[in-house]
Amino acid sequence: MTIKTVGVVGAGTMGNGIAQTFAQAGFEVRLVDVARPMIDRGCRAIETSLAKFVEKGKLTPADRDAILGRLHTGTTLDVLGQADYVVEAISEDVQAKKALFNALDGLTRPECVLASNTSSISITVLGAATTRADRVLGMHFMNPVPIMTLVELIRGQSTSDPAMAIARDLCGRLGKTAVEAADYPGFIANRVLMPMINEAVFAVMEGVGTPEAIDTVMKLGMHHPMGPLALADFIGLDVCLAILNVLHDGLGDPKYRPCPLLRRMVAAGQLGRKSGRGFYVY
Repeated sequence: MTIKTVGVVGAGTMGNGIAQTFAQAGFEVRLVDVARPMIDRGCRAIETSLAKFVEKGKLTPADRDAILGRLHTGTTLDVLGQADYVVEAISEDVQAKKALFNALDGLTRPECVLASNTSSISITVLGAATTRADRVLGMHFMNPVPIMTLVELIRGQSTSDPAMAIARDLCGRLGKTAVEAADYPGFIANRVLMPMINEAVFAVMEGVGTPEAIDTVMKLGMHHPMGPLALADFIGLDVCLAILNVLHDGLGDPKYRPCPLLRRMVAAGQLGRKSGRGFYVY
């Protein structure tokens, strides 16, 4: 199957990055969100990102204009009717995702592959919300999408070999490295990452060290490019909490219990970079 037109649902941080990456690779892109202000915000983010590539000499102004010319937007799913491949990048809420996949199943062509950028939710559950579970898979990009090269590909219980082959081929065309993960809560990346972040939050709560001290130890002692608490702020503390809840509920192991301090910060609206305050002030 030749993929020419790609739909992206959700124009937030991940969605606009995914849309930009596909457009940069030469695909026609349809970016959809529920309201025009969200679309406009996403498009501004794409323009800012492309401007940085131009400044660094990685793109020419003509390249940038061609990329933007391949990007089309809309506020209804109808614009995805002729898409060859759709990537969902909405909030990490299983009910919202199931409803979206059910809707996409009803309006896209039968051969269209439906992929989710979910970082932790079961692909099998999302596939079961459609009549094409064999063509539903996980395609978990890393943030920032235009720069990070890893993509986790997740095979649901019914995902077919041809669908996975299409996704792997797309990753190659995007210049990404695909790693396949089984359909367990958190997959590979967050199964390993989130317990580390959670333990760092426990260390803050218990007074083991300040956020600065904990992040410095991990950067200088373990050679991490970013400390776990700065990374949590970058990801969004609400997103981290949602993923830990999926791990805790899905695996039933108390070691995944979200730290009470993390719950309290999210309840207070201290979500990290996007709110201006998390473990650090922005």
